Amino acid sequence: MSLQRTIKAEVLKLKSASVVKNTFLAFAIAPLMGAAFVLMARNPGTIDKESAMQVKMNMLGFSDTWNSYFSILIQAVGVGGVLIFGFVASWLFGREYSDSTVKDLMALPVKRSTILNAKFIVMMAWCFCLTVSNFIVGALLSIFLDLSVFTSSLPIQLRDYFITSLLAAFLSAVIAFFAVWGKGYLAPLGFVGLTLVFAQVIAAVGYGAYFPWSIPGIFSGSAGEYKAQLNVLSYSILIFTAILGYTGTILYWNHADHSK
Repeated sequence: MSLQRTIKAEVLKLKSASVVKNTFLAFAIAPLMGAAFVLMARNPGTIDKESAMQVKMNMLGFSDTWNSYFSILIQAVGVGGVLIFGFVASWLFGREYSDSTVKDLMALPVKRSTILNAKFIVMMAWCFCLTVSNFIVGALLSIFLDLSVFTSSLPIQLRDYFITSLLAAFLSAVIAFFAVWGKGYLAPLGFVGLTLVFAQVIAAVGYGAYFPWSIPGIFSGSAGEYKAQLNVLSYSILIFTAILGYTGTILYWNHADHSK
C-alpha cells in the first residue's frame, strides 16, 4: 500500500469522527473572544474598570483596531495552538490503542513507517486547516465589526501568524511519541499540560527562548519584549526537538512490543 492510499485511509477515519468538528469549535474561541474585546473597547462603560477582563485588555494595550484584534489571533495560535495541536496528535496516534485497532494496523502489508508518515502528514494538514479556519473566522468577524482588515501590514501579520502556527505544529511530533509510548491519550495529554505550565514559568523567568514550548508563544508576541530574545539557537532547539519526536516515534513503532 502506497503512502497516498495510507493517507486516504487516515482521512476516511476523520470523516466519522466528531473530534474534528470539536477542535475547530474550540479553536474558534479566540476570534470570538477578540471580537468581544473589540466591542468592549468601543463601549468601555459596559464593564467594570476593575474587572479581570478590563485589566487584561489594559495589559495588552487593546484597542478596537484590526492590529489589536489580529494580535489576539496570533497569540492564540502561539499558546492555544500548542494545546489544540497537541490534542490533534494525541488523538491521531493514541486512538489506535484506545480503540484496540493497533494490532490490525500491524497486520497490514504496509511498512510501519508508512503508516506513521501518513499520520504525521494528516496531523500537519489538520493543524494547517485549523489555522486557516481561525483566520477566516477572524476576518469575517472583523468585516462585521467594520475593522480595516486589508492594510499594508497584513502580509507581515499573515507571515507571523502562519510561522507561529508552524512552530506550534512542529512540537506535536513529540506528543505523537508520547501517544505511542503511552499507548493511548493519557500520557500525551498529560505531557501537553506539563509543557504549557513549564512554558509559562520558564518564559516568565527569562529563559523561554531556549525552551521549545515557550518559543511559539514568545514569537506570537504574547510575552512582549521577550520576543527580541529569540535567535537562531531558539529555532534550532525547536526544530531539533521536533526531529527527535518524529524519529523517536518511528523507532518506537518499528522496534517496540505492541502487545496491546
